[in-house]
Amino acid sequence: MMKSGILTKLVDQGIVAVIRAASPEEAIHISEACIEGGITGIEVTFTVKDADKVIKQLSDQYLENSEVIVGAGTVLDSTTARLAIIAGARFIVSPTFDIDTAKLCNLYQIPYLPGCMTIGEIKQAMEAGADIIKLFPGSALGPDFVKAVKAPLPQANIMPTGGVNLENIGIWLKNGAVAVGVGGNLLAPARTGDYAKITSIAALYIQKVKDARAQLVDI
Repeated sequence: MMKSGILTKLVDQGIVAVIRAASPEEAIHISEACIEGGITGIEVTFTVKDADKVIKQLSDQYLENSEVIVGAGTVLDSTTARLAIIAGARFIVSPTFDIDTAKLCNLYQIPYLPGCMTIGEIKQAMEAGADIIKLFPGSALGPDFVKAVKAPLPQANIMPTGGVNLENIGIWLKNGAVAVGVGGNLLAPARTGDYAKITSIAALYIQKVKDARAQLVDI
């Protein structure tokens, strides 16, 4: 799939599940539960043991499902980014901006989503070719920050991660976010092995995205 196609699917979906888990097996189960609930953008973070193997397994498992886009998160350097891309990652997410990672992703035509907190960081990342800016941590900035950024940088594609929940996801989207990253409250049932609950929460998130976007069309 071409880079533009990956970006289109991520934005159309509107939500990326940020997968953190105590083991590779748990990461697989969480990812499967999210996909079953309708969240097909899966970010396997490199805080998960053997994250590259998890990415490869999921990529192979959903090879025939063009809607599922498996990427890598918590990528701190270009070495890790290349490892993730070789394993099958279709997008790379970092908690910070790293120029070498940006260059590598540009070389392989893989979308790069670096974490930024300030207008200056966002501008620097965009100049380096970042396709979507991960606003992180979203909990420290709030939905109004997206609206503030979009005033001087209307061309910025922003995806808040951290602090997004079922109650405020609509506000983030209405304020201009092209997508959101969701982790903690979506994945919490994994602690007790209740993957069916993750599936039901994922479905609620998908509906919230649809509702928010429908309201934007009506405005």
